[in-house]
Amino acid sequence: MEASIAPNSSPIVRPPTHESTSAGLDRCWTLNDGYSYCPAVNNQLPKQEHFPKQEFIVDWDENDKSNPRNLGLARRWVIVILVSAGSLCVTCTSSIYTTTYVQILPEFHISQIVATLGLSFFIWGLGLGPLILAPLSEFYGRRPIYIASLFFFLVWLIPCAVAQNAETLIIGRFFSGLAGSAFLSVAGGTVGDLFARHELAAPMMVYTASPFIGPELGPLRWSFYVLMIWTGLLLIAIIVFVPETFHPILLRRKAQQIRLDTGDERWKSQMETKKQTFLATITKSIYRPILLLTLEPMCLNLCIFSAILLGILYLFFGAFQLIFDQVYGFTLWQRGCSFLGLLVGMVIAILTDPFWRWNYTRLECASAAVSEPVKYQPEWRLPPAIVGAPLVTIGLFIFAWTVYPNVHWIGAIIGSGIFGAGTILVYSGIFTFLVDAYPEYAASALAANSFARSTFGGVFPLFGTQMYHRLGYHWATTLLALLTLVMAPFPFIFFKYGSRIRQGSKFAATL
Repeated sequence: MEASIAPNSSPIVRPPTHESTSAGLDRCWTLNDGYSYCPAVNNQLPKQEHFPKQEFIVDWDENDKSNPRNLGLARRWVIVILVSAGSLCVTCTSSIYTTTYVQILPEFHISQIVATLGLSFFIWGLGLGPLILAPLSEFYGRRPIYIASLFFFLVWLIPCAVAQNAETLIIGRFFSGLAGSAFLSVAGGTVGDLFARHELAAPMMVYTASPFIGPELGPLRWSFYVLMIWTGLLLIAIIVFVPETFHPILLRRKAQQIRLDTGDERWKSQMETKKQTFLATITKSIYRPILLLTLEPMCLNLCIFSAILLGILYLFFGAFQLIFDQVYGFTLWQRGCSFLGLLVGMVIAILTDPFWRWNYTRLECASAAVSEPVKYQPEWRLPPAIVGAPLVTIGLFIFAWTVYPNVHWIGAIIGSGIFGAGTILVYSGIFTFLVDAYPEYAASALAANSFARSTFGGVFPLFGTQMYHRLGYHWATTLLALLTLVMAPFPFIFFKYGSRIRQGSKFAATL
């Protein structure tokens, strides 16, 4: 067992002079009186009186095999792909429901707005779940949360598949969203567990894209039974291939093993020195995101922008069914394929990730060349959002004014593709900026974003169809485009003035 020690008070004990191979018994200790003590030579552990009564904090050693970042590159990518597949599955389940409206409206004798509640409640479940599941993962680790999440997600898919009334369907949808939300909150932390900051861009882009590609896949060809099979296979894969990656939990296990091997109870992990209760953690996870939304203008505006985009995305699941049926006469499977434009646009945006990494490096080099170099600025993460914001608006305007029976349907598909590409770029810039601008409160910043997105994502579909009937296909989408036009300048404003704004922030980094 390898371990590094860091006393909580004065540095009386220095780290071991060489690597351990037998639970620390062959290490040499240098004590405060200059006495060098080697248990393997002296045939005993250092006596307690040689040390003050203090705790030794266990940390990672260099090339520590138990550190998730030291796993093989292929193994780490397999884990990223599996947790991203979980996110893909959950979000795919959110949108597949929209293809059932034609069946459930006459079968359950309900209105369109009641049917839409099944979509809204699922999204609200996705928004509420992280408030509980994220703190749980801090106490019990990520792996148990994934397994429990997928298991209950699978359980709640069953009533959705066999429901005989709208009430059962809506309740099943809410709890399946609640269970599956772990992959939209906890999974992002897993990517950070596995990759150092300089390696993070590519795997985080893959994970970030999965929640947005999933909804486009849903209407294509899936059914609830196929989703149940997918979930079951994914559950088995995660049990077999995804180990625990949460560093505090692994360090706690490491400290427990050292205590068992040495009989010295002073070995502690950083997690064990904190006496925070689960209730206090949940309380903090609820009120801190609210504080960020109310007190931080950058967090508030960027969260509202991303929330509007997700709201439009989910509104489109009803609008596309209406538009491509009434205007172009598409059949059910053709209406499902109409989401391919969004999907292709998002994939193209994902493929631009190397360019944005190059641009980030360029900004770093340009800063280092000035007379007073700045080591790091979170605002350097915003250029993708600066480019994506106008693309979103342009795509919506194209979609709005090409929806005519005498204009080929490819025009609307192209418009939706440009919107999809812009959405991915905006989200990529906003997510990484929030993490870097609020490093100490990154989880709360992302929770605030998730709460805002889920609120809008659940509300927008409730009025989408009625809005298209009242305003018409062209002006309804134009109204959405104008909303994004109002929000488009904010990424550029924060890129230019964000460092000044952070100076007056209680939460943001002030590098």
